Amino acid sequence: MNAIPEIAAFQDELTTWRRDIHAHPELGFEETRTSDIVAEKLQSFGLEVHRGLGKTGVVASLRVGNSTRAIGLRADMDALPIQEENSFDYRSRHDGKMHACGHDGHTTMLLGAARYLTRTRNFDGCVHFIFQPAEEGLGGAEAMVREGLFEQFPMEAIYGMHNGAGLPVGTFAIRPGPMMAGAAFFDIHITGVGSHGARPENSVDPVVVAAHVTTALQTIVSRNARPTDTLVISVTRIHGGDAYNVIPQTARLGGTVRCFSDENMKLAEDRIRRISESVAEAFGASAELHFNRNFLPLVNTPEETRFVADVAAGLVGEENVNRNRTLVMASEDFSFMLQVCPGAYINIGNGDGPEACMVHNPGYDFNDEILALGASYWSRLVETKLAKETLVA
Repeated sequence: MNAIPEIAAFQDELTTWRRDIHAHPELGFEETRTSDIVAEKLQSFGLEVHRGLGKTGVVASLRVGNSTRAIGLRADMDALPIQEENSFDYRSRHDGKMHACGHDGHTTMLLGAARYLTRTRNFDGCVHFIFQPAEEGLGGAEAMVREGLFEQFPMEAIYGMHNGAGLPVGTFAIRPGPMMAGAAFFDIHITGVGSHGARPENSVDPVVVAAHVTTALQTIVSRNARPTDTLVISVTRIHGGDAYNVIPQTARLGGTVRCFSDENMKLAEDRIRRISESVAEAFGASAELHFNRNFLPLVNTPEETRFVADVAAGLVGEENVNRNRTLVMASEDFSFMLQVCPGAYINIGNGDGPEACMVHNPGYDFNDEILALGASYWSRLVETKLAKETLVA
């Protein structure tokens, strides 16, 4: 790794910041302590700080020189509703909440870049440091956009970064165009007729209906979508009944859809509705679908993709930058910002090998080893994109 020496010099402070945030996780739109810490540090660096976009969002702006150009850098702050199973000293202090996706590291890396850039000021223009709440399916990016992020802080491009669990330390990965899937969450409410468990003939069993609906939904990908398309439909939970000897009146299914086009998202919604309603009717029950599109497909613009890959290569070498990584079926609400403003989203390696833990896992932890590298990437991006003009005599 080739972190900027001035940033590497305060690696220990970055680690302390990150572990403090990790120990005090907050869920989406509840990041009051985290946003307080972020705002206080930004103000201590001498930045003008704006609060309240997306409820707990924080935006700080640094203007240097006379250029009217401006860009945005975004990090997410929220944690997940997971019970942490790690045993280190800085594990979560809050039951049922955990930084299991590395947002504590993302926040820290951007703070590190803000500290460095306010000291060196080696660029000409304006950079907006955007600390976003509620990335994990609650609509934090969409809320910030809706409440005027780009009107209050005009910018020509915006950039995001996420740690890549399973990618070697000292590497980056990105791809132009669609990179991460759009996502929807769905719930299917099935209503039948309840009865005694010993008298099924008096019932319309919603649990049986739920089982048949779940099986039938698997045909959407295999028989309705084009084989060359990428589409995932997963039923992830089924609930019906509370007693051993009672056939319940209702049952509920829930799950997710992931794909890379609006066409396939609409196909999935239409087919899920038709299948669930028709299967339920065949058994004498009824079904109601609630379908919520939570994430757009994340689409990197080609020019900005090339640019950030070049910046990364300048730090770690071309051989350590994958410019055409595989499609990612996970989703990211930075997609709502990219829908409005050109930009790119890159992954930074968080570590590979047998000991590497995937995100959204109760044993996950962000790798402090990459904090200085991530802050250096952000800093070089700003210094390159907003480079001072060289006057020729």
